[in-house]
Amino acid sequence: MTTMTVKGSRRRSQGAFRRVVRRNLTAYGFLCGALICFAFFSWYPMVREILLSFQQTNFVDDPTWAGLENFRTVAEDPAFADAWINTAAFTGLALVFGYAVPFAAAIILNELRHAKAYLRFVVYLPVMLPPAVGVLLFKWFYDPGPGLFNQILDLAHLPALSWLDSTDTALISLVAVSTWMNLGTGTLIYLAALQSIPGELYEAAELDGAGLFKRVWHVTIPQTKLILLVMLLLQIVATMQVFIEPYLMTGGGPENATLTVAYLMYQYAFNFGDFGAGGALGLMLMLVLMVFSAFYLRISRDNQS
Repeated sequence: MTTMTVKGSRRRSQGAFRRVVRRNLTAYGFLCGALICFAFFSWYPMVREILLSFQQTNFVDDPTWAGLENFRTVAEDPAFADAWINTAAFTGLALVFGYAVPFAAAIILNELRHAKAYLRFVVYLPVMLPPAVGVLLFKWFYDPGPGLFNQILDLAHLPALSWLDSTDTALISLVAVSTWMNLGTGTLIYLAALQSIPGELYEAAELDGAGLFKRVWHVTIPQTKLILLVMLLLQIVATMQVFIEPYLMTGGGPENATLTVAYLMYQYAFNFGDFGAGGALGLMLMLVLMVFSAFYLRISRDNQS
């Protein structure tokens, strides 16, 4: 009797398990599809890059093991230090402008009472353009002859600038392009976060006599702290991998003033045909971003606890 009871209980548990599996089979199917896509388009390229950084290959002949030779080749390149310095400078400038400007734009849009939908469309419009189109558009704006910006300076009786041909203005010019192209996404994300803040908090602040800046400092920023931290991490990770702007606008010049790590990696792989060195530089960049992300997440978790 006891054996029959155990067998019956086992059959019931197995039947319940089968029903749960059948009921969630569609969900498991979608999950498997997502995992396959991640494995094929994200994880496999990462593993392949790690292997490539320790090999010498031209993707025609069989690869040979190179050990740390690719890393030595990259580190001894005079352009190596310039690329990291420019990348760090670009990231820092992008944080000053590309991180702060969308938040300020979102606050202004949130305070407006009319034409909100139209202004959101205007702000988001640059994101709808292909990145190459936006970059080439600004390349014409920066043209030292008939370019729009120099025409504006001429109307104001100011001297023209060599925006992309001067080591003093080339990098900041690329930051301006990047900020303009990505302004809409950050603004809408911040705007969604602002609209989730209870209105009672602002009303209480206004009753206490708080102006706009005090409301932003004491209500808006504390209430959007989480999204601000997430966007900070995404901003740094994205700007450390900047490639399109120097590739299409300056070619890394003048005098390597806009040469970035991602663009130098492209040069090694596709201009010099040294895919191993390009993979080694890409692995260095990935490790730097991983270390920073881990440190950042640790700090943010400690602040939230």
